[in-house]
Amino acid sequence: MKRQLILENGETFVGEAIGSEQEKNGEVVFNTGMTGYQEILSDPSYCGQIVTMTYPLIGNYGINRNDFESVKPSINGLIVREATEYPSHFRSQLSINDWLMNEDIPGVQGIDTRKLTRMIRNSGTLKGRLCSMDADVEQVVAELKDMHLATDQVSRVSTKSRYMNPGPKERIVLIDYGVKKGIVKDLVSEGYEVLVVPYSMTTKEVLALQPDGIVLSNGPGNPTDVPEAIETVKGLIGKIPMFGICLGHQLIALACGAVTTKMNFGHRGSNHPVKDLRTGHIAMTSQNHGYTVNEESLQNTDLEITHINVNDSSVEGVRHKELPVFSVQYHPEASPGPEDAKGLFKEFKQLVETNQEELRGKTHA
Repeated sequence: MKRQLILENGETFVGEAIGSEQEKNGEVVFNTGMTGYQEILSDPSYCGQIVTMTYPLIGNYGINRNDFESVKPSINGLIVREATEYPSHFRSQLSINDWLMNEDIPGVQGIDTRKLTRMIRNSGTLKGRLCSMDADVEQVVAELKDMHLATDQVSRVSTKSRYMNPGPKERIVLIDYGVKKGIVKDLVSEGYEVLVVPYSMTTKEVLALQPDGIVLSNGPGNPTDVPEAIETVKGLIGKIPMFGICLGHQLIALACGAVTTKMNFGHRGSNHPVKDLRTGHIAMTSQNHGYTVNEESLQNTDLEITHINVNDSSVEGVRHKELPVFSVQYHPEASPGPEDAKGLFKEFKQLVETNQEELRGKTHA
C-alpha cells in the first residue's frame, strides 16, 4: 500500500506504507546513526516527532525485548529508505514493521531519504504528515502551516509517580523529564540508590527526599516550555551535587541565567565529535536535541564552558565555577552509540563522594 509524506513547504514523498494505518503529524527530523534504531524509536526525547533514519537499511537485526529505552514509545512516525522484512539476529523477536504495527505507529519506506535529509539541513526541521494517497496535498499543507508544535511533551513522557531502584550506596534523585533506561542503568551500576521522580516536583519536595546527588535527565522539546522545572533547578543549585544530561543541561543553563535557542536541524545521531576543553580529548558521542545553550549568554553567569562540538562549535558542556554542578548536552550513557563519555558518571561520583566527606567533616568539627 502506498503512503505519502507531506511537508509544510509543499514537498511530497511517496513510498510504501509500514506500521500503523493511522495518519500522524509531527516535526520531521533525521538521525544519522547506522545502528541503534530500537533505542532511537523508544527514546522519549523524540516525543511527537517523525524520525528519518539516514542509514539506508533499517531493521536488519530486528527488535528484541532488551534494547528499549522506555516502556512506551513516543515518536509519531518513522521514515526509512528500506525496512528489512526478514531480520537476522539470535535475539530478534519482531521485524520493525511488526513492532510499528503493535505500537500503532505509522511509517513509510522507499522514499529518497537523502533528498529529505538535505532538505531539512537546508531549511531546518519541517512539520509533516504521514497520510494516505487520498489526502488533499494543498489542504494538508495549509493545515501544517497553521499547526503549532506541542509544548507539553515533558509532561507526557515523565513518570507520574516516584519509583526506587535499590542500591547500597548514596541516594541519587533522578528527575525524569523523559529519562532513558540507559541513564538509570549506569547510575545503578555505580551502586547508587536511584530514586526516579516526576519532573513537576518542587525544590522543597526534592530536598525532603534527602538526596546525596541529583541527576537531571534528558527529555523532549523546548526547555522554556517547563518553567516550573527551571525554578526547581534554580532552587537546588548549590545545595546538592548536580549532573545534567541533554535537557537537564539546558535547564541548568537557564536556571543560571543563560539563554537557549532552537537549532536549525539539531544534533541527532551516534557519531558527533565533542572536545573536552579541559583535557583536549575528543569523544564520539550520542546526541538527540533540537535546542542549544547560547554561548554568548553564558558570559554573565557563574557557568563556564567545558565541552564544545567539533563540527559546529556549539556548547556541549558547562560547569559551575564554584558549586558542584556540571552538565553535558550529549548522552554519556550512549544507548545507542559509542561509550567514550561514560567517564562523566565517574566525575559525578567524585562530586558526590567529596560532598559527603565535607559533610562528615563539618559534623565532626
